[in-house]
Amino acid sequence: MFNYLFGGNNQLKKEAPKKAIVGLREHIALLNKKQQHLQNQMEEQDKLARASITKNKTAAKTALKKKKTYEVQLVKILAQIDSLETQLTSIENANLNLETMKAMKQGAKAMKQIHGDFDVDKVDSTMDEIREQVELGEEISDAISRPLGTQEVDEDELEDELEELQQEELNSKLLGTGSEPIKDPITHKMPDVSRLPQVWSKSENQVLQGEGEIEDEDEAALRALQEEMGMV
Repeated sequence: MFNYLFGGNNQLKKEAPKKAIVGLREHIALLNKKQQHLQNQMEEQDKLARASITKNKTAAKTALKKKKTYEVQLVKILAQIDSLETQLTSIENANLNLETMKAMKQGAKAMKQIHGDFDVDKVDSTMDEIREQVELGEEISDAISRPLGTQEVDEDELEDELEELQQEELNSKLLGTGSEPIKDPITHKMPDVSRLPQVWSKSENQVLQGEGEIEDEDEAALRALQEEMGMV
């Protein structure tokens, strides 16, 4: 009555296999001792029969008879041991299977509890939320990395300024040689050399008197600069 109310039967069921296994092992150990005793008795009777075979045939015959009796008992004991060991193995395997099933049942219960809080749809929904947050984070990162107060730059205006700088640089070099600056920033072409003003180191009277073929230092420098810039 009390065992039923307080779950005693379940406890007994759990203990039954263990008790059976323990009992079988103890009985097998007892039979093994009996087996060893019978074998010793058989050996003793065999020695007695051999010792009496020439002196006392009756004693030898009695010894052989006892040996046969012990041998019959030994055969029965060995059969009992074999049966008990087979039964013990079966119970141990059954108990092991039972414990395995209990462990698997507990594992299944745990998995059910774990999966009870989510399913495939919830997992897909969660993954979508994660992807959205990752994309949002990338957009935020791009926005933060974007320079503040950036204005669009007119490429044509930049090209014009670049041409002006190039012309200023060229004029600066020409002024360094004493020549007149070139005013042709749009076409990027140098005027015809024959049209450039010639600056002489000598007086105009000497030029008019036939020495116009001699280049002065300024014109030589101008020509060298034109050759260097690939304009000649």
